[in-house]
Formats: sequence, C-alpha cells, structure tokens
Amino acid sequence: MSRPDPKDEPGKEAFPWHLCVFDAHCHPTDTVASQVDVPKMKARALTIMATRGEDQDLVRQFASRYGLDKGDVENLGSQGDVDSPKRLVPSFGWHPWFSHQIFDDTCLVKSDVQKPNAREHYKSVLSPSPDDEDFLSSLPDPKPLSELLAQVRTNLESFPSALIGEIGIDRSFRLPMQWISEDEEKRDESLTPGGREGRSLSPYRVQIDHQRKILKAQLNLAGDMDRPVSVHGVAAHGIVFDTLKETWKGHERVSIGKRRSRRRSNVAGARGDEATPGTGIETQCKPMGPKPYPPRICLHSYSGPPDTLKQYLDPCIPASIYFSFSRLVNFSNGGEKALAVIKAVPDDKLLIESDLHSAGDRMDQLLEDMVRSVCEIKKWSLVEGVIQLADNWKQFISGAGSTNEPSNSDNER
Repeated sequence: MSRPDPKDEPGKEAFPWHLCVFDAHCHPTDTVASQVDVPKMKARALTIMATRGEDQDLVRQFASRYGLDKGDVENLGSQGDVDSPKRLVPSFGWHPWFSHQIFDDTCLVKSDVQKPNAREHYKSVLSPSPDDEDFLSSLPDPKPLSELLAQVRTNLESFPSALIGEIGIDRSFRLPMQWISEDEEKRDESLTPGGREGRSLSPYRVQIDHQRKILKAQLNLAGDMDRPVSVHGVAAHGIVFDTLKETWKGHERVSIGKRRSRRRSNVAGARGDEATPGTGIETQCKPMGPKPYPPRICLHSYSGPPDTLKQYLDPCIPASIYFSFSRLVNFSNGGEKALAVIKAVPDDKLLIESDLHSAGDRMDQLLEDMVRSVCEIKKWSLVEGVIQLADNWKQFISGAGSTNEPSNSDNER
C-alpha cells in the first residue's frame, strides 16, 4: 500500500520547526541563484554536496557565507541560535557520475606521472569502450586523482566541519551525449554546468573497477582526516558494502562472547582495550592516529532491501553507519520498500534529506513531508521525531555523543 502525501492530509498537526530540522544531503549549488534563499528557510541547517569539478568552488562559496564552524553543530537549537546566518555544512568530493574524468596516478612515483591520452583513457574506463569520435572529443581532459584528493584535503582543512561527499558507486548511470543544437536550445542557463542538463543519454557507463578505485581513495582520505562521508549507491549495494568493508579490514571490533567479556571488562582498562560489559564486543586498541576508514558513514537515499541492513548493523564494524531517506528518491514509486526499511533502521541511525537541487520553500516542504512520514512509520510524535532526527544529524556530523556500540547488544559470533 502506497503512503499518502502528507501535505494532502486534512487537519494535520502543526509542524515543530522551532525544534530544528536538518537536511542530511542536498545540492543547492546546482542552482546558484537559490543561495539567497538559504537564510530564509525553515530548516535549521543543510548538508550540501559537491559532485564534480564545476561545483567544488561553489560549495566553498556557499560555506564561506553560511558555513557552520565545528563547534557550532553541538549548540544548534540553543537559545538565540535560530536567527544565526550559519546555515550549512559543506561536503567536498567526486560523485561516481563524474569519476570517468579522473585517472588514477596514486600508484605511481611522482616523477613517473604522465598525463594519459584522453581518448585512450576514456576508452579504458568506459563500458562499452566508445569509438564515437564526436563523443570522445566532447569529454574534458582527465585529471589526476592525486591532485583532486589534494584539493579535497585543502577544502577540508579550510572548513573543519566539512564532510567528504557525494561519493559512491552507480551501476545504472549512463553518461550524457555531447551537446547537439537541439539540446542547446533547451538548455537551462540557471543550472550549474557539468551535469546532464537535458541531454540525451549515451550507452556508456563508468566501469565498476574504476568507480571503486575513486571511491576507496576518498574513503581513505576521510579516514585520514577523521571526517564523515555521504555515500551514493545505485544498483550496487553489495559492491558498496564490499568496498567499505575493505577500508576497515583489520580494524573490526572483536567478538569475545558475553561471559568472557564480563571477565575481561574488569582488566580491559589496564590493557588499553575498550570493552562494553554484556555486549560480547571488544575493540582491540591500535596505535593512535589516522584510520583507513571514515568514522561515520551516511548511506544517502538508501534504497537497499531490509535484509541488507543486517550487514551494516554488524556490531563488529568499527564505523558508525547512518541511513538517510528522501521523499524524491525513496517514495517516488509508492515507498513500500522504504517503509519496511525505515521501520527496521535503529532509531539513532536514521536521517532525513531532501536531495533537492535548489534551496528554498520546496526543500522545506520535502523535509517536512519526510519527517511526517518517518514519524508515522516509527510511531513517533512529531516532537519526538524531530528531536530524535536532530540528535542523529548532530552525531553524524560532529561525532558528539556518537558511539560505535552495536544496536543489538545480544549479537554474538
């Protein structure tokens, strides 16, 4: 049974915007003119994504004007905070739709790095290998991965609250064709260049192995800088999980059994391990320093079935995994699967998003609709739901109060 659109329901309860609503994933830089609408929004803060070469600097510009400082996140919603001009958390990174524009030079000695022939590069990373010369000549010169990672690192250093995103894997996406006169006439000049912008789609997809390389490099950078990530996954849930799993291999929390855990918890502090009495889970302490995996991961507009949640909720995973849902993606075809998944997601690991490409009233409406749907599914009051979702967002962004404790404390191996 499909869910009714909340805005069409008569006599609905007033929405508690004053308790603060947060958008976990959106793209207002795709419509730059909407920047002026950010401070007018009812939502307290937006998590805005970069995706490609054309929008990295735009995210910087938005963040320079409205960005939250690292210490601001925990205090959001406090008295006097609502009128603050600080309204967003920036994210920097390369989306899988644009990963073909990158060549991997990270395994080479710096002196050996040479810019590849653009035509040969694209023939090697696209599938099927293109032989359309007009299409190939329309693609930009590929950029070295090391250079783009350095740019992302610089942006993260400039904005201590920033995430890495949007990153991920997409098996369905096909590249748009080169511009033709018919498409040029319909082009929307208000949109940031570099996206599809109404063009016809080609038969070409980015090879999964190449997407995985670009994703893993950005995950490693997130771990190195202790930043959360926002991950895109379409028709690739197993591949995304396997790629994430590779980054934390060797850093898993260790299951030692409840009985042993109770005995060992008394001496864990002396040895330097972290033990959680009664859970049967213990984290073996490793040398302090950067990790190869992100501390917190948001699976944005999560579209996997309920059964796939189990692998992400494994208490041995050392990262905190969050699941975000949007009206545009998760309820576009009725939302039956989303209903079951949202019901199964632990309350403290649930986020909401608009995934919209412009700031303003419609973004607020999508967020309100999503909150109302989540509250109905979870059987929360609106007040309970807004407070819970706000706490979850703050923990995802800053890690404040966040733990990697297993949601099911009875899980043993």
